[in-house]
Amino acid sequence: MDSITLLLEGFATAAQPIYLLYALLGVFVGTAVGVLPGIGPAMTVALLLPITYALEPTAALIVFAGIYYGGMYGGSTTSILLNTPGESASIVTALEGNKMARAGRGAAALATAAIGSFLAGTIATVLLTLVAPTIARWAVGLGPRDYFALMIVAFLTIGALFGASVWRGVVSLAIGLLIGLVGVDSISGQSRFTLGIPQLTDGIDVVLVAVGLFALGEALYIGSRLRSGQIPLIPITRGWRTWMRRSDWARSWKPWLRGTAIGFPIGTIPAGGADVATFLSYATERGLAKGEYKQQFGKGAIEGVAGPESANNAAAAGVLVPLLTLGIPTTATAAIILSAFQTYGIQPGPRLFESQGPLVWALIASLYIGNVMLLVLNLPLVGLWVKLLQIPRPYLYAGILVFAGLGAYAANFTTFDIFILLILGVMGFFMRRHGFPVSPLVVGAILGPMAEEELRQAMQLGVGDPAYLVQSPFAVIAYVLAIVIIGLSLWLRRRSARFEARLAAESAATSTEAIATLDVEIESHEPHPQLDRGALSTTSIPTARRGLRRRRRDEEPPGD
Repeated sequence: MDSITLLLEGFATAAQPIYLLYALLGVFVGTAVGVLPGIGPAMTVALLLPITYALEPTAALIVFAGIYYGGMYGGSTTSILLNTPGESASIVTALEGNKMARAGRGAAALATAAIGSFLAGTIATVLLTLVAPTIARWAVGLGPRDYFALMIVAFLTIGALFGASVWRGVVSLAIGLLIGLVGVDSISGQSRFTLGIPQLTDGIDVVLVAVGLFALGEALYIGSRLRSGQIPLIPITRGWRTWMRRSDWARSWKPWLRGTAIGFPIGTIPAGGADVATFLSYATERGLAKGEYKQQFGKGAIEGVAGPESANNAAAAGVLVPLLTLGIPTTATAAIILSAFQTYGIQPGPRLFESQGPLVWALIASLYIGNVMLLVLNLPLVGLWVKLLQIPRPYLYAGILVFAGLGAYAANFTTFDIFILLILGVMGFFMRRHGFPVSPLVVGAILGPMAEEELRQAMQLGVGDPAYLVQSPFAVIAYVLAIVIIGLSLWLRRRSARFEARLAAESAATSTEAIATLDVEIESHEPHPQLDRGALSTTSIPTARRGLRRRRRDEEPPGD
């Protein structure tokens, strides 16, 4: 009951006109940037982080919460209308949603994604309200060795599981730890890894790391792979009030709830992130579908959009549980949010609800308000988001580079930071090019100094005895839990990978059949009534046709 009272007080703060305006601004800007092609939530949050610097803490965090939720939702529009997922968690949405759009049902796909995101976000925020204070009260009694154990759990799971290669994730995490240690040692007062450069004695700002890797590095990488030409956008012509039919509502409400039940617990633990939750949700919906609905999977099933989008947004709210109560980010986006707290001298953790209670509850209340604003904005204004998708790619990524530079300069107002940004951006480009995940690097840069401080305090209390680190019952449980989580996460990822491979094989088979049908149509000069031209790209048709004819020549018996 105490949590209910505090939440109501938070609503009293968040419902003030100025804070409502800030929440609306955050939701609008977050959605507008998140809806752009190739830009995921982490890049959205990193790019817009500097705009909150001029605000007081409560207003800044309310804006940031709106940006976070808006960026999470924005990717669904791009995935459905452009078949361009901004992140791995939107792959499933693109798989079914784009097929619905090609069949003329893009409006229904956008509507079920928006409503499912609202429902899942609201339920997950309610669970956050109930769970977070309890965990915070329990965690107050933890000591330095317990916190160091939690840091090890975060390092092992995030470093090993972000990306397809374990060793690449560990290397990325190690680079992040090295960046986090640059500067003056807080205990000895000696400079470390500064290379004799005075500007590095204060360390490398986390904002520079996030913006350099996610904004500049991603923009360089995507720009290097883009081709000029018009983006094949699928238009939305029907009015938003008629998007969802009665049958669509009947088929969507259960996947919304199941997706929420899958996404929230996976979001609260470092078990692979929202991408695992979306694939598990999709596999669940496909397994439960029956009759003609089951046949629609792979061709545009609305359940394949409703469930994964709900799981995605529920996982986004679940990420806030360990972040607010333990100060541990389980995703790259959460790591950037942690840096936003630290910018104002606020350290998330067990005592956050005691030391910054009014701010935290105003933040949680703003999540409820932001969810409502997202629904109100995204249904009527989808036409505006579609217009944003038509921005030419060179202009889009040129703008990203400009905002990244301005954000880096605004951190400390020094040109040296621009130089650091360029180095980090080029490093992020080559990491992406060679398959090294950038998320563990950001997490390592943020958690590294915190883990070092906890380790030193623990060793002082243990008089230099390393065995002291494992003499706490909680520490032992944490290390055992780390092993269990790693095993569970690897199993979940393998299952998701197998499921994704099966989907890719089915998609390839469908495309091969359609190309063969097209070849028959071209040779006979007669249109085939069942051919779905939208499923084929203009660049793949000639290549596939040549391969088909080459295979036919190879199969012919040799002449005399």
